[in-house]
Amino acid sequence: MTSLALGIMSGTSLDGVDVGLVRIHSERSVELCGFASQSYVPSDRRLIREAIVDGGAPKLAALDVLLAERFAEAARTLCDRASVDIDSLDVVGSHGQTIWHIPGTASLQVGNASVLAERLGVRVVSDFRSADIAAGGQGAPLVPMADAMLFASDTPRILLNIGGMANATWVRQAGALDDLVAFDTGPGVAIIDGMTHLVDPNVEYDHDGERALRGSADRDAVKWALSHSYFDSPPPKSTGREVFGEPFVRELQARANGSHDDAVATAVVVVAESIAMQIQRWVPAAEELAVSGGGARNPVLMDALRAELGSFSVRSFSDLFFDGDAKEAVAFAYLAWRTTRGLAGNVPAATGARGPRVLGLVTG
Repeated sequence: MTSLALGIMSGTSLDGVDVGLVRIHSERSVELCGFASQSYVPSDRRLIREAIVDGGAPKLAALDVLLAERFAEAARTLCDRASVDIDSLDVVGSHGQTIWHIPGTASLQVGNASVLAERLGVRVVSDFRSADIAAGGQGAPLVPMADAMLFASDTPRILLNIGGMANATWVRQAGALDDLVAFDTGPGVAIIDGMTHLVDPNVEYDHDGERALRGSADRDAVKWALSHSYFDSPPPKSTGREVFGEPFVRELQARANGSHDDAVATAVVVVAESIAMQIQRWVPAAEELAVSGGGARNPVLMDALRAELGSFSVRSFSDLFFDGDAKEAVAFAYLAWRTTRGLAGNVPAATGARGPRVLGLVTG
């Protein structure tokens, strides 16, 4: 019997809310029925940034409810567009907006599940990371379960998502979990967007990589960035804006001599080279790499990545499956479905947890 699930993802890129409507046929088969992205307005984005930088209890409490309302609005909009009665949904999986992540200790996501369940009238699975952390895991990455069960191949494949942070999953073959390798490679578009916004506060991201294309990377600044201790740590590992956030971007800009375009180009090279370095250092052999996330839409970044990973066939996730921007929303719809069936959602090989755990809290 198939199930209709909806996944909601608000990532470290802070660009908005991604919502995926999914029909789940089995543990190994899902069908994307609809997808939409709803951009945050500047005031929302500013509130999230403020909460990450210096969030206090009043700011976090207000943001928790505000984002739940945004999530509900995005979910209703997608269901209306897809001509799907929201009451026909079996479950909604909401990752929430990460505010602070301390790997293996605690992870805070906001987007109140009770408000979301009340607005939609559907049970909601949220707080996916806590069970894994309680079991000694990093709490991330969690998408590798979907990578292994839904997006793997008969031969080794790397699934790379370049969102605010970048994460890679190596799967030997479809359904193989025991020897899976997955981890956050480090910064993604968060530092490219952050650098773009720093040099031009009226712009949120480098459209089509135009600034980076005009600039030249400062090799000394790139060398400084790649000397960060995170890159020497073996998997399992995860990271976020706590490490590669605004202070990191400001320091990178200070070290990048030249124009504003050069500073953005430097950020792009840091992302490309850090991804390549981490894959080459920690990931077993594979021929194909499928890229999803906002970074896949930056042609300059993709060209840089292909240049660094010349031995791989670097392909777009969208060419193999569906719109790569929908991947993480689909993953959390799938994880919520697993939760409602008592199936583990984490992959201990990826997070370092003591064992498989059913993830999330069910509300509604």
